[in-house]
Amino acid sequence: MADAPTDEDKALIREFLDGHVHGVVVEDDEDLFASGLVNSLFAVQLVMWVERTHGLRTSGEDLDFANFRSIDAIAGFVARKKALVGGGA
Repeated sequence: MADAPTDEDKALIREFLDGHVHGVVVEDDEDLFASGLVNSLFAVQLVMWVERTHGLRTSGEDLDFANFRSIDAIAGFVARKKALVGGGA
């Protein structure tokens, strides 16, 4: 399925998060906001990183916490956006 998250995307997301959570192990389905690992300032950095790394543009409707709540959610968001712009595998 073209809009399925890839292991490569998840690995990139984990690598980015690892640089900001100071050694905390983050599970793929862990709520980054509820755990306190992500605050609103870091959320902006995360959105910008997703855009830059994956060559995607986010719109106002994309800026829903549900899209950035976990590694799984971010990878799913990236896969859906790639599919919309024709970049899905």
